[in-house]
Amino acid sequence: MKMKTSLCWTAVYFLLCAGTLAAQEKSPITVKTTTLSNGVVVVDVVKGGKGYFLECNQGAPNCTQLKSGKYELLELPSNTGMYDCKDVQVFPEGADTTDSSKKLGEYCLNDK
Repeated sequence: MKMKTSLCWTAVYFLLCAGTLAAQEKSPITVKTTTLSNGVVVVDVVKGGKGYFLECNQGAPNCTQLKSGKYELLELPSNTGMYDCKDVQVFPEGADTTDSSKKLGEYCLNDK
């Protein structure tokens, strides 16, 4: 009986992990500018032809002032990540977004 229960929980765990990975959406972005305002890093980006702001608290882990250029944006599933918002991670263009050591920063994604 213990073996069946253990296998059942293992299967549930893998299904949850697969669902979390599937919910992540990767998109190319272009960083236009980065500014600092009252301790908040604000990155002006274009994603899919639409403008957005990426925001993070200066001094927080993974809060990076990105240089102008092209990057990969990974949108995290709801209720994950560092911030209470649409949490995203930024990687170098063409990077493997499953490798967290390649992550350049973590931000809130906000409409302009």
